Amino acid sequence: MARREIRIAGFGGQGVVLCGAIIGKAASIYDKGFATFTQSYGPEARGGSCTAEVVISREPIDYPYVTSPEVVVILAQEAYSKYGLNAPEGTLVIIDPDLVTPDPSQHPAPLSVPATRMARELGRVVVANIVMLGFLAAVSDLVSYEALRDSVLASVPEGTGDFNLKAFDLGHSYGLEHGRRGDGTAG
Repeated sequence: MARREIRIAGFGGQGVVLCGAIIGKAASIYDKGFATFTQSYGPEARGGSCTAEVVISREPIDYPYVTSPEVVVILAQEAYSKYGLNAPEGTLVIIDPDLVTPDPSQHPAPLSVPATRMARELGRVVVANIVMLGFLAAVSDLVSYEALRDSVLASVPEGTGDFNLKAFDLGHSYGLEHGRRGDGTAG
């Protein structure tokens, strides 16, 4: 597998860093590859900008930072303006449409998953990031479905596994049903 990169961006408190850690663990431990995980955030603990970046490969990784993401997951308008709007051609951009209003001229249009709304309907908005990971598993082959699901279960607090897997499966089902790019190609 060639070097593959993903960037998740939003604001503090959305579980952006946990998403990156789960993806990295899925790739390295459960899919038996290599992964690097970096994070950055503003000075605010909650509400400030936050980014998680993961590099995945079957070979050892010589440079740990994302330079040309294959997938960008956007959970805040500010992050969309910085990373989603001008994503390199061919980048799969995924947004939560309740948090991000995409530029109508962007082509292909970003994939949309109302992860926050879906999590709220489940009863806990805090699992919106896990809904997003389920969606990612359906529309991308960055890591296997099984590895990502196992990584979710291993990464969430004890006693919350079943609820988080329910959120993951909800996002995955949504992705299987709605995960098409705006240009009609498979996500």
